Formats: sequence, C-alpha cells, structure tokens
Amino acid sequence: MIGYYILAGIIFLVSTYVSNKLKSKFKHYSKVRLQNGMSGKEIAEKMLADNGITDVQVISTPGQLTDHYNPRNKTVNLSDVVYNERNAAAAAVSAHEVGHAVQHAKAYSWLKMRSAIVPAVGISSKLSNIVIMAGLVLSVSGSLLGNTIFLIGIILFAVTTLFAFITLPVEFDASKRALVWLERENMVTQEEHAGAKDALKWAARTYVVAALGSLATLLYFIMIFLNRR
Repeated sequence: MIGYYILAGIIFLVSTYVSNKLKSKFKHYSKVRLQNGMSGKEIAEKMLADNGITDVQVISTPGQLTDHYNPRNKTVNLSDVVYNERNAAAAAVSAHEVGHAVQHAKAYSWLKMRSAIVPAVGISSKLSNIVIMAGLVLSVSGSLLGNTIFLIGIILFAVTTLFAFITLPVEFDASKRALVWLERENMVTQEEHAGAKDALKWAARTYVVAALGSLATLLYFIMIFLNRR
C-alpha cells in the first residue's frame, strides 16, 4: 500500500500543478479584452447559429471553471466569469463548450460513446474504491472471496479509466472546433486567438493528467492482484 500512496501523491502534485497553471492562464487571458466587444454568451449564441443549431440554450451557472455542455437538456452552461465577460478566456471557453453542442448535433462518435457509458461510470466511481479496499482486506489471508472482490473492484475502476481516455478525443475535438470557428469567422485578433489556444491547451492537459493518473492507478491494482494469486 505504501507504493500506492507514493503514486497517489505524485499524481496529486502533478494534477495540482496543472490545475493551478490553468487558473493562472485563465486569469491572465481574462485581462485580454476582445476587440469585437462580445460577451461569452453572445459568442456562444453566434457559434450555435453559425452551425445551424437552434435547440440549444446558453445559460449561466454559478462558480468558476464550472462551464459544461449538458446533452440531456441541451444547454451550454457558462460560469459567471465567462457568461458576462468580454475577453479572450471567455471567448475560448464559450466556444469550446459550444464545440460539444456541435459534436452532439453531428453525432460525433466519441461523444456518443462517452454518453453511452455515463450510467456505468456513475456506478463504478461510487463503488470501485470501496470494493477494492474490501477485497484487499479480505485477500490478506489468501481468501479466494477476497481476491474475487478485489478483481471486481479493479473491473469497476477500469470502467472509470476507460471513460477518462474516451474523454480525451472529445475534449481535444471541441477545442479544435472552437479555435477553427473563432479564426474563420474573424471573431478574434491574432493575439486573442493565441491566448484562447493557450488557455484551451492547459484545460486539455487537466484531462490528460487525470487519464494517465487513472491508468497508473489501475495498473498498480492489477500488479497487486497478480502478485496475490
């Protein structure tokens, strides 16, 4: 278990660094005012219109970096600092979230796959750690039941790891759609586009770190299981 705690500590430190860097980048590009004077809400609505999407609503949601697209009720949820603000960071985030709405409208395969396993992920994320710990405790004495429970826990954790990796192409594609649209429609200047690209790059890295961290943890659990057989 000491090895697991060391691994978890390393993952935590890297994740914290990337998260803090993202917040720093967002704060920096929030000071780069858009020359077109449009708010995050207005940019999102224009991108939706330009893609022929008329059944998605842009709404405000509390918090910071809480922006997301909800495919169930077809809403682009923008945090207060994105919804109302008129800067490069707001442009990047709002266009990125609309990128998910465009994926949904075009039945993007990776988004469909991710949405399909959401129910399983919801169950796995709640139970995996509990089942794994129970299996570890019971398998200390070489109990077959303990090893079986441990294996079930690993399978549950594997589902969440799979979800983390399926999320990567979804997020990268949404950012690509956002940046292409911002440039094609002359929504931003070169400086503003560079800022939007940099902000989205660091946002994407948070997903990469999460996926790699989940994979490393999964492999660690698998090694423990194989050594106890």
